[in-house]
Amino acid sequence: MTDTEAPIVLSERNADGVVRLTLNRPRAFNALSEAMLAALQSELKRVADDETARIVVIAGAGRAFCAGHDLKEMRAAPSQAYYEDLFGQCTATMLAIQRLPLPVIARVHGIATAAGCQLVAMCDLAVAADDARFAVSGVNYGLFCSTPSVALSRNVLRKQAMEMLLTGDFIDAAEAKARGLVNRVAPLESLDAEVDALIARIIDKPRVAIAIGKEQFYRQVETGIAEAYVIAGEAMACNMMDEAALEGVQAFIDKRPPAWRRTG
Repeated sequence: MTDTEAPIVLSERNADGVVRLTLNRPRAFNALSEAMLAALQSELKRVADDETARIVVIAGAGRAFCAGHDLKEMRAAPSQAYYEDLFGQCTATMLAIQRLPLPVIARVHGIATAAGCQLVAMCDLAVAADDARFAVSGVNYGLFCSTPSVALSRNVLRKQAMEMLLTGDFIDAAEAKARGLVNRVAPLESLDAEVDALIARIIDKPRVAIAIGKEQFYRQVETGIAEAYVIAGEAMACNMMDEAALEGVQAFIDKRPPAWRRTG
């Protein structure tokens, strides 16, 4: 089956509510074509509507995670209106990840460049193979990675982000972890096991607490500290009234494990 015959984004869901979305253009290093962006956004919408889903993993088929935008497609019919629509579509897809009420984990191997690096940065968590490499390399081709810079600068320190953006140079997985772009690094043969280990640390937590927490985390981090505390306080008060939090606190008082009711 060729790239064009297979689904452009593969979706798999297990009984525990773990949804694995795999970018499936291996011959193009999973470049984010318009069709790929549309398919990914559609899958994220489907997951958002599934109240039994718990965690999303985004991976790439073949030898790479994602090589960024499809430059051949971008050059086929150049116009400013087309490019504005394309980057708007990309932004909508990236924001859908952040707005999803579930943790999203990037499973990264091979390269993650330009918008592919942006995709890693937009995921809540990232686990990389030790051979993975990251770059925002558009400047090498005369195109500063402005939209990837939004996500990158919210993951790594400003001067580190700017160096990557100005040079287009690659960093390896160990350096990506040191800079805060990824959470964990594992040998390629152990990458799935490392992703599963991270999932296991999260999946038994109450879904509603994670949804409330994720939403307030991103809202408060984009605002001033006084408003951030207001947002966080409101979120915690709302969370505290949920039955999962009430049971968890009571279990702590009673010195017993919480008896949460799970969905999915």
